[in-house]
Amino acid sequence: MFSLFKSKPKLGELIPEGTVDIHSHLLPGIDDGATDISHTTQLLEGLRKIGFTKCITTPHTLPEIWDNTTSGIKDNFQSTKQLLEEPHQTMLDHAASEYMINEAFLERLQSEPLLTIKDNMVLIEMSYMNPPLALKEIIFEIQLKGYQPLLAHPERYFFYHQNLKMYTTLKELEVKFQLNLLSSVGYYGSSVATAANFLLKENYIDFVGTDVHHMKHIGAFENKIIIKSEASLRSAIEKNSYFK
Repeated sequence: MFSLFKSKPKLGELIPEGTVDIHSHLLPGIDDGATDISHTTQLLEGLRKIGFTKCITTPHTLPEIWDNTTSGIKDNFQSTKQLLEEPHQTMLDHAASEYMINEAFLERLQSEPLLTIKDNMVLIEMSYMNPPLALKEIIFEIQLKGYQPLLAHPERYFFYHQNLKMYTTLKELEVKFQLNLLSSVGYYGSSVATAANFLLKENYIDFVGTDVHHMKHIGAFENKIIIKSEASLRSAIEKNSYFK
């Protein structure tokens, strides 16, 4: 899969100035991302140097682990914005959430508005162990409520690596896909990189995100991509202009 003969570019070299990041964990102390405002500032500066000028932050909402609420996320976002200085204050555009789709999510879906990335688009994730048993029904419920589901890092769900047809099934259900950029450099392992290459080659990737949690993620943008679908990756990155 991976070329040994042609030198690949560093991932950071593929990010045009002015790119929007739609998946990040920048709000301090709210999940497994930034720990405090200093860490938030450090991450934003790292993203700025790569080429990102706008960040939609998406803290986890996962009951019993990170039981964030809509009001709690909004309050954290506003207080964080007030503590930041320029250009970081402007970079932090707005807060959505990365929702784990499970029974608790369905209850939330029925009881309160969800935080969206843009318009009606909501970022969802699944357990890395197993997909929800009623995944199709959950997607239908999301759409019935008027939301467009955007699946975070589909390439990282190992249970689909041996059943690639499930990706096609999800696309037929009109689920949009968000690729983690670091998958292209092998950050999460070769199996994930192979899945990322497949999704790019099939033109299944709608948008990309950093999923940045810490400075190690920022540093990995200095690594060279290992996937073959460089042109498709560049095209996917350009699609993020939808969020400008």
